Amino acid sequence: MTQKYNDHLETLNQIRTLMERSSRFISLSGLSGVAAGVAALLGAGAVYLYLGTGPFGQRRLYYQQVLESEKWGLDYVTFFLLDGGIVLALAITSGIFFTTRKARSKGQHIWDALTKRLLANLAIPLFAGGLFCLALFYHGHIGLIAPSTLLFYGLALVNASKYTLDDVRYLGLAEMALGLVSLFLLGYGLEFWAIGFGLLHILYGTLMYFKYERAA
Repeated sequence: MTQKYNDHLETLNQIRTLMERSSRFISLSGLSGVAAGVAALLGAGAVYLYLGTGPFGQRRLYYQQVLESEKWGLDYVTFFLLDGGIVLALAITSGIFFTTRKARSKGQHIWDALTKRLLANLAIPLFAGGLFCLALFYHGHIGLIAPSTLLFYGLALVNASKYTLDDVRYLGLAEMALGLVSLFLLGYGLEFWAIGFGLLHILYGTLMYFKYERAA
């Protein structure tokens, strides 16, 4: 009787796993979050070096200081495009590497209809947010850009979370909260950006790793 019960329980667990795999993308790696967070902190550190200041230092609005900065033979537009591009490239590359490695170790396919739905729901708010930030830059509202990136990134995570783990939704809500708070503290937008894209990603990635990967 006990053996039969265990067999039924194992069958139910297998069915549940198959249903979860067919409805949710569960190959996200916590290490990709950690790597993205480290890249964001390095990018923020480069900004502080470029501006010749530090986090939570003088209260002068950093985005006013940006307009007057030119260092290492780079004007501020070129520097920020280069810095942001490198951070984004490192985050995407590490995400693809660690997530693909996790999927292969579990014998799962990385590119299917579920992945496409996940990426589409992630991309829509990100694309809208990118255009919104470009409009802010065009109209000279530079101080609102950092909070807006946090806000739209959080919206993107919440929107995509229905196709992946619930933990992603919590990260998205935390990013949105940081973005909303930083809208009222414009002098600390860069600090909030480093916390949201850096420290929160590292914390999220570490928790994900020990919850879903290390335990397995």
